[in-house]
Amino acid sequence: MRKLLAAFTFALFAPLVPPAAATPPDGMPPPAAGSSASGFQILPELKGVVSWKTLARVEEMKVNQRIVPKFSTEITALDGKEIRLQGFMMPLEAGKKQRRFLLSGNVPSCPFCLPGGPESLVEVLCKDALNFKMEPIVISGKLSILRDDPSGLWYRITNAALVPDGKM
Repeated sequence: MRKLLAAFTFALFAPLVPPAAATPPDGMPPPAAGSSASGFQILPELKGVVSWKTLARVEEMKVNQRIVPKFSTEITALDGKEIRLQGFMMPLEAGKKQRRFLLSGNVPSCPFCLPGGPESLVEVLCKDALNFKMEPIVISGKLSILRDDPSGLWYRITNAALVPDGKM
C-alpha cells in the first residue's frame, strides 16, 4: 500500500476541489440527486456492474500480528470472473494515457490522500492505455482477489478495457 500511495502522491493529475461547506447554507436547496451533502458525486448502482457495496463485504482479521481480509462468499464467487466496475481513475504515473491505475468508488479529493480503505480501491491493469478522465468510468476485466498482496490491496482487475459510455 505504501508503494501505491507514493506512486499516487507523485502522479500528475488535477485534483478535485471539494466545496467549502459540507451542508448548504440556509435558504439553499439540498444537494441534487447523485451527489452527497459534501458535493461529491455518489455513483449510482448500474445493472450488470459490480457494486462497491459488494466489494466492501470483507472482514478484517488479525492473523500472526497482521491484518488480513476475510472475503464474503459473494466476493469469492467473483474471483477469476469477468466483471464490470464503475469508479474514478487514480493514476499511479504521470501522463494522459494510463495502463495501470487505481479505480475508486469514491471521488479522489486530494492528490496526497487515498479516498478510502483497501475495500474501496481496485488496481487496474489495462489491455490498452486509457486516457485519464476526471468523470467516473466503467471498465470490464478479470477480477482477482488478493489475499496477501505486498501492496496492501485486496482487488485487481487485469486485461481491463473501457466500456464505451458505460453501456452494458
